[in-house]
Amino acid sequence: MATKQQTLASAISFTGKGLHTGLQVVMTVLPAEENNGIVFRRVDLEGAPEVPALCEYVTDTSRGTTIEKGAAKVSTIEHIMSALWTLGVDNAIVEINAPETPIMDGSAREYAQRIMEVGTVEQDAERKYFEVTEKQVYTLTEKGIAIVIYPDDEFSVSVHVDYNSKVVGNQYAVYSNDDNYAEKIAMCRTFVFLHELEPLMKMNLIKGGDLDNAIVVVENPVSDEQLNHLKGIFGKDDITITGGYLNNQQLRATNELARHKLLDLLGDFALLGMRIKGRVWATRPGHFANTEFMKEISRVIRRSGEKPTFKYSSKEQPLMDINTIKSLLPHRPPFLLVDRVFHIDESAIGGIKNVSMNEPFFVGHFPEEPVMPGVLIIEALAQCCGILVLSRVENPEEYSTYFLKADGVKWKRKVVPGDTLQLECHIVDMRRGICTAECKAFVGGQLACEATLTAQIAKKK
Repeated sequence: MATKQQTLASAISFTGKGLHTGLQVVMTVLPAEENNGIVFRRVDLEGAPEVPALCEYVTDTSRGTTIEKGAAKVSTIEHIMSALWTLGVDNAIVEINAPETPIMDGSAREYAQRIMEVGTVEQDAERKYFEVTEKQVYTLTEKGIAIVIYPDDEFSVSVHVDYNSKVVGNQYAVYSNDDNYAEKIAMCRTFVFLHELEPLMKMNLIKGGDLDNAIVVVENPVSDEQLNHLKGIFGKDDITITGGYLNNQQLRATNELARHKLLDLLGDFALLGMRIKGRVWATRPGHFANTEFMKEISRVIRRSGEKPTFKYSSKEQPLMDINTIKSLLPHRPPFLLVDRVFHIDESAIGGIKNVSMNEPFFVGHFPEEPVMPGVLIIEALAQCCGILVLSRVENPEEYSTYFLKADGVKWKRKVVPGDTLQLECHIVDMRRGICTAECKAFVGGQLACEATLTAQIAKKK
């Protein structure tokens, strides 16, 4: 499994009609910078609004996966997401001139072919992984749906479907990173049962559906009257039913329906925004269950981010004491807010600030209830990040770091005299003298503050 992020080597374009809207769609997938993720851009709307392909933006899963943010709304994204993500594309801009992706032939075959034709390029940033450490379960008992993820070193999926259908029967499909996605999964088409067609049409859906982009399963005998009705619906005079399928569809695999459900699951799981190291077992998965499970996993990831990454012990010698810190930072008491560094590597640092009642800010903040100002916790994190950055350059005494911005700032608890602030900073991007880092401050193993900080590294005049 690749460890570096990837994007497309060049842009690729697709045209076709939307399955549910019936609109003619032009969709172009462009390369994107690292850490961009996959983002959909509605070029037909004023200002070309964007919506990230993340589970938190899923608003509808009735007959496909829909994401929405503000004015930007895009439906039926699962096939293009499945192809991009599974074939290794981490970052892309998907420009689209309609509210729905083109359905093509009902599969992800053409998407996969074009992605493989242009290829991908490796980027500098590391991929992010969700490593499953304990079994995670999602169930909808009344619908017979269950999705389970088990710990594993690699990503793999097993899908089982059973619709109590004598035509479909029990079907299984499996996928692992060693499999050929284009040959095994991407070519499998979407499907619908004949008895579902009329309700979908009454819901003003499947306007772009036809016998060339979907498998129609016929479970029960069809009368001549019903057959004539179907000829009118599809505008075809040569409709027949053979072997349980409308127009004698030749399956591309004996378990094509299960494989298509697996295709959809791969696209929906991509909305987690990071790759998974775990083994998935899914029974009767669908867009709602897939995306709701990813929302649950996303919450697990956020909760795990509220614990320190590095273990601190006051009994161990620090990697940097206050004198070493003073040799890197220009700050001096009472504004030097890092006392020691206990962890440092190429992209992360762990530091300590011992909060004493003797801190000068407690005189006025507040006399009767001393609380460390939130902005000074941010400053302590920024100084810790500055130590990491300056330790990586030659002649660090010739450089300083300057705050540019702070995003996503949150304070979770008060910091008071006697507390030990454990400071952690992880660099997510560093180029052209600009550094961005995800920073967290903990007290007693509990998250006290978090922020994404950006600073400039500049040579002193």
